[in-house]
Amino acid sequence: MASDNSSMANLVNGREPVPLNGEPVVKRPRESVSQEPSLRVPKEPLNKVTVVLGAQWGDEGKGKVVDLLAMDADIVCRCQGGNNAGHTVVVDSVEYDFHLLPSGVLNKKATSFIGNGVVIHLPGLFEEAHKNLQKGKGLQGWEKRLKISDRAHIVFNFHQAVDGIQEQQRQQQEGKILGTTKKGIGPAYSSKAARNGLRVCDLVSDFKVFEVKFRMLANHFLTMYPNLNVDVDSELQQLKEYAEKLRPMVTDGVYFMHKALNGPSKKILVEGANAALLDIDFGTYPFVTSSNCTVGGVCTGLGVPPSYVGRVYGVVKAYTTRVGVGAFPTEQLNETGDLLQSRGREFGVTTGRRRRCGWLDLILVRYAHMVNGFSAIALTKLDILDTLPEIQVGVAYKVDGKPLLSFPANMDVLTRVCVDYETLPGWCCSTEDARSFEELPVNAQKYIRFIEDFLQVPVKWAGVGKSRESMVKLF
Repeated sequence: MASDNSSMANLVNGREPVPLNGEPVVKRPRESVSQEPSLRVPKEPLNKVTVVLGAQWGDEGKGKVVDLLAMDADIVCRCQGGNNAGHTVVVDSVEYDFHLLPSGVLNKKATSFIGNGVVIHLPGLFEEAHKNLQKGKGLQGWEKRLKISDRAHIVFNFHQAVDGIQEQQRQQQEGKILGTTKKGIGPAYSSKAARNGLRVCDLVSDFKVFEVKFRMLANHFLTMYPNLNVDVDSELQQLKEYAEKLRPMVTDGVYFMHKALNGPSKKILVEGANAALLDIDFGTYPFVTSSNCTVGGVCTGLGVPPSYVGRVYGVVKAYTTRVGVGAFPTEQLNETGDLLQSRGREFGVTTGRRRRCGWLDLILVRYAHMVNGFSAIALTKLDILDTLPEIQVGVAYKVDGKPLLSFPANMDVLTRVCVDYETLPGWCCSTEDARSFEELPVNAQKYIRFIEDFLQVPVKWAGVGKSRESMVKLF
């Protein structure tokens, strides 16, 4: 009987094993199965990225939150957008303005990384660095701390000129504009999608090959826009000089991030630009930007696998603002709007345009949470509400008297919504000296609790001033 069992053990599905391609059959002892490496057991990522994203229409104060978290970060990344973004950071009473550089560049111990999802206007990058160097010592040595993905696309001067022409055409043809920053972001992403754009890797490789491609791209736009003013030779000379400055900063972005995520323990921070309601897919289209400002843009804009995304913090202003045109359900075209605008100094960092102001819209923020899955909220500019006896919060939308169950995709519908408000008591005293939740006025605490209960997301920080120290950690 034992011999029968032995012969059965040599059968595979009741048959003798057949050699494959003439190779002898290798018999492995049964116990070897348990000795194989555990490749089939899912591994928990060694390092995960922490993400900071805008939850409204931008200008929420992301730069301040990033600066706070960047103090002990090892790497700070930008994953999308271009110099249409504007982040203000105050350090040692010096106000720095960033558009392309990650706000974390002020941390001299951290590496700043501009990912492949960003579109880079090189004159803008170096001009931004120069201006901030004149303000204070925070940016000294920035070139040695900055890495740029070789896959990032380049914004050229003619992209910016085209941006302006397109806005003029919209005004003439439709009588309305998108409110673009005219930084060339849309046309650059259009070139990327049309697959005739040029990347950083092209610029720092064979410049003669780059020159041929550049002239072809410039001619492409000249054909579409005959009145376009392009000095091809002058821009090429400028780009040749930038190529030499840029070369030491350029790296294989995918390998850079892979090494950071899978190497020794590191704190990796991702700084989102723009905001959820400006996202090309999920925003108030067509009054949006040209990139994905939601959490998916982190994966595509850096080459980060989804399993490596850790905490996602949504930045929410204690009221709502918007730059440019487009629907704005809680906008206050009255004394309240004027007060929020003046107390909050609501002017765009990039364009200097006056921001439109209104009450906090929690329907909008809840929609942003649905898309991004926020781990916690950073509530900024709470102090701007200090003088108001009553504060209203948008909690529901109705159209033609019927409630809307979700945030509408159609902007014609959004312009017609009526907002249901919850009126909360103000606190009519300063919050600027508060450094804990308990030190906030009772009604300010209730305001925060109301937001948490509505969104079912905790508020981790509350901003009560301009400085890094004014971001009060609540838990």
